Amino acid sequence: MPQTASSHIVVREHQPLDVDGLDDGDLDDLKDFALANAEDDEGNPRSVLALQNGQLHARNHVGIIETRRGTVVEILPKVEFDSDEDVRKVFLKMLRSHRATRHVQFDQTSIRSLHRFNMLQVFIRLFLDDLVRLTQRGLAHHYQNVEDNLPCLRGRIQFAEHIHLNAANGARFYVSFDEFTADRPVNRLIHTTIHRLRLIAHPDDRQLLHQLRICFADVPRSTRPDVDWKLRQIDRSMRHYETVMAWVGLFLFNHGLATFAGEHVNRALLFPMEKVFEDFLVESFRRHQTQYQVQAQRPQRPFAKTGAGRSAFEMKPDIALMRGDNVHFVLDAKWKVIKDPKQDIVQSDVYQLYSYGRKYGCRTVALIYPRTAQFQHPLRYDFDDNVTGQPLSLWCFPFDVVHPRGSVQCILNHLG
Repeated sequence: MPQTASSHIVVREHQPLDVDGLDDGDLDDLKDFALANAEDDEGNPRSVLALQNGQLHARNHVGIIETRRGTVVEILPKVEFDSDEDVRKVFLKMLRSHRATRHVQFDQTSIRSLHRFNMLQVFIRLFLDDLVRLTQRGLAHHYQNVEDNLPCLRGRIQFAEHIHLNAANGARFYVSFDEFTADRPVNRLIHTTIHRLRLIAHPDDRQLLHQLRICFADVPRSTRPDVDWKLRQIDRSMRHYETVMAWVGLFLFNHGLATFAGEHVNRALLFPMEKVFEDFLVESFRRHQTQYQVQAQRPQRPFAKTGAGRSAFEMKPDIALMRGDNVHFVLDAKWKVIKDPKQDIVQSDVYQLYSYGRKYGCRTVALIYPRTAQFQHPLRYDFDDNVTGQPLSLWCFPFDVVHPRGSVQCILNHLG
């Protein structure tokens, strides 16, 4: 069941929010947020929070939504653990493979120590840990040309401006000089991120944030973050900035995440679980087996051609297991809770896998779902195809996200 705290509500995917933890203003903002984000930027249906009979329900995006009043709604995956801490720990492990967060660090020690906090606080702490390591190596500086009217001679006199400003004042010199400074786009963006996080950080982290602000005292905050982001440069001497800038992109711009209309909430850091699960499967097959090369979203092939001979309806399998140029198996990731395999496996998914199998010349294709108490054993279906005469089988596999190695080996054993 969802749990509430004074300013923190936890809910699992597809469960209703406990509105007892929300005041009327929070509830109205979340309802407006749900309506404003019913579609993505391309007009496709996309539901983060759904309104059903006036009740807000979480859907299939996992992460946090912070209201304008500071209440944090944390949506966790619907994984079969009683403890929110255990669910959060599993999700953080899965995020290590996700395309939006693969450039940030989710080390095992951090996951074990931080899973008791809500995800926003976990992300802030991981960002701060990386930022501490950056400051220990030193802020990046560069030479910047400065022009100023100074009481001493420094650099080169700019005669036109000097005469215009100082004709009657012999105690000043209008000069230009190169100053070695930390005032550069990457540092301004980091300082801006520190400033924005100071009010929402966990009390245990606020002292660290204050100390880090002191490290950036000589760096102004960015007045135009979008411009500074375009101007940022990370050269070979600044590799220690890469992880921190990935966090900056996440906090300031939601980089790598779906874009949400944010006028009704302070921030929304939300991950589509279909993509998280797909990326986790790709990484699991790459890590826990060596029999096949693993391709994600490729090889792409057209399903049909136009009258002019142009390709149409591009096919992009979630996962292809290959040897050389040959596709041996096509796997499709489905983040869906299977309670009754006979009822919950969607026919359109089966049709899609049949098309993949025929197009790529496979003898076996597979749908992979998260393992549940009701779905723990693989299912096999053989297509009855009297037209081609070529055998094609469909497997439906449960995947244990806690023990991915065993699931990968089980799948390969059944695929043959």
